[in-house]
Amino acid sequence: MRVSEFSRRAQVSPEVIRYYTRLGLLKPSRDPENRYRIFSDADLKRILFIRRAKRLGYTLAEIAEILHESSKGKSPCPKVREIIQRRIKENRNDLEELTALHARMENALALWETMPDGIPDGDSICHLIESAEEL
Repeated sequence: MRVSEFSRRAQVSPEVIRYYTRLGLLKPSRDPENRYRIFSDADLKRILFIRRAKRLGYTLAEIAEILHESSKGKSPCPKVREIIQRRIKENRNDLEELTALHARMENALALWETMPDGIPDGDSICHLIESAEEL
């Protein structure tokens, strides 16, 4: 399959196919006559794996690590578990930070509801934000 057919079957854009190829995530063969990239059914399985991994939150660098382990004949499963456990912790921390930010934003908006708009006077840029110091 050439890039266009491969991208249709994989349901990703040709640009994504080319990008993944540049990163080494896909390794198509080359047509000896015209040097076009030729993708196989194995490449299709690989890109479907990449898409699944991305939907689970794995980065392309992490996916490359997983693929590398697999290509050496080693089980990538321990690495897969380790990465997702770390990512779950990171996501939990991010969610806590976002929840706190959301609360500060709601508190600020409630505070600002009764405040008039201000005009910068040299000492103040926006008194709404400046009033939110204690939030």
